[in-house]
Amino acid sequence: MSTVLTITLNPTVDLFAETDVVRPVRKIRTSNDRCDPGGGGINVARVITEMGGDAEALFLCGGPTGTWLNALLEKAGIRRHMLPISGDTRVAYAVHERGSGFDYRFVPAGPSVSAQEIEPCMEIIRSRNARYVVASGSLPAAAPPDTYARMARIVAEQGGRFVLDTSGDGLRVTLEQARVFLVKPSIGELGQFVGHELDEQAAREAAMNLVRRGAAEMVAVTMGAQGALLATAEGVMKMPAPRVKARSAIGAGDSFLGAMVWALAKDWVVKGAFHLGIAAGAAAVLTPGTQLCRHEDIRSLYPMSPNANTEREGGID
Repeated sequence: MSTVLTITLNPTVDLFAETDVVRPVRKIRTSNDRCDPGGGGINVARVITEMGGDAEALFLCGGPTGTWLNALLEKAGIRRHMLPISGDTRVAYAVHERGSGFDYRFVPAGPSVSAQEIEPCMEIIRSRNARYVVASGSLPAAAPPDTYARMARIVAEQGGRFVLDTSGDGLRVTLEQARVFLVKPSIGELGQFVGHELDEQAAREAAMNLVRRGAAEMVAVTMGAQGALLATAEGVMKMPAPRVKARSAIGAGDSFLGAMVWALAKDWVVKGAFHLGIAAGAAAVLTPGTQLCRHEDIRSLYPMSPNANTEREGGID
């Protein structure tokens, strides 16, 4: 039985490459090509595994690309449970333009997934009875909008902690119909949730409103290079991101969440777990494309967090 079970209903095979300049019409020659298993929950499981934690990735996949995804997870050493669907798993592609430093990301919607194909996920969640269940990523087309809300209720009934990282209807319906332990929107996703663009002060107020009305015990709002906010019943704290030389921002949010959940599952105090998440997000920025954070980079960046040694229980092995 895993301490952390991650859920990915719309996973990807993530392709990444670099080039000097992206131009129309002409062939663009690439270098440093790589492919990784992707999707929010899978990435969270990758981070927890990288840190030596106990995670199992539950995911839907289908077609030849689903077989490819499963092989990539096998190669990465990720413990997993694959549930088949009729559609083909999507393939996403990102290109880093060295001349500008920009990432160009191409993300297909993915296959339609029926309620019947999702139902086995509910049975797996019940059977695993994990301490933490992390549902991360977009809902597939045709999936019922209350899918994550149902999962949250199952986890709560079993005494576990449900963590959510999604957007759109999946976020809105879950926070209307169920209570989650931790929700992690980006500031843009939180703005979409409330219906207008947010500055930092408005993001603080929106996050605290979710805590006050009982939708979430904690709300972590990631803000890219500006760091993150964490709202709890005690108020809102902000943690700036360490200054690093950025190679790619891809996967920073998943790295943040994976490290924070790893720390919480190790019974760290909340502030220490939050600061570790910040360090992991910054560590992800140091790596190219879809590589995510590395354990050694997290270890080097975490002491940069204020009062890091007094805000945790345990340590980074």
